[in-house]
Amino acid sequence: MSSLVLPDLDLQPPFTGFPKEGVAFLKRLKKNNNREWFATHKDEYEELVRQPMLSLIEALQPHFQRFAPDFDLTPKRAIFRVYRDTRFSADKTPYKTHVAAHFVIRGKDKGFLGSGYYLHVEPGEMYVGGGIYMPDNDQLKKIRAHVAANGEEFLSIINARAFKKRFGKLEGNALTRIPKGYDESHPMAEWLKLKQFFAGVSWPETKSHNTRVVKEIADVCETLAPLVNFLNAAMSR
Repeated sequence: MSSLVLPDLDLQPPFTGFPKEGVAFLKRLKKNNNREWFATHKDEYEELVRQPMLSLIEALQPHFQRFAPDFDLTPKRAIFRVYRDTRFSADKTPYKTHVAAHFVIRGKDKGFLGSGYYLHVEPGEMYVGGGIYMPDNDQLKKIRAHVAANGEEFLSIINARAFKKRFGKLEGNALTRIPKGYDESHPMAEWLKLKQFFAGVSWPETKSHNTRVVKEIADVCETLAPLVNFLNAAMSR
């Protein structure tokens, strides 16, 4: 007899909008980005920034069931830590001055750099996007091979009316020359040069204060779903 697998219990308070006080805290953190200040204000961060984002993530769960049921929206796994990795950065400030979350396929470890969905809130801006921002070399090779072999499908995704209306075009830094193994005359040459594959929208941060933003985030992510799924199909090969 198979055992019953219970869902993760990570229940959060209802999302009532990302508070203006949370944005104000992030502004203060930017001016006081040091461990001593944060240690004395950590409770404010938890209440005004982290908790509202956890609630927002949970509020998105029923919407994602419609178009991305295999993606993990467990709030405490999806949210990013406030601590910056300063090991290889000239900027040694210890804390991020935005709050963000990333949704990847369920069952992958936290370090999985697959294609997924991303959102963040910072003073002045809310961003929602999807795709893959930092593929490793193996992933990038697989994506390029998939694009080269399935060019018609790829173009149908990024040229879809809904995609172009919402995002304009696919984004990402690109090589100046075609990557090794492909000819400059390849019909997908423009896309094979890409090193990143993503799209998204930037909104005024004020949009985050209203509960209606939950559906708007979900609508953006649903438009991105064909791209996200195409990229993950490539990397699963």
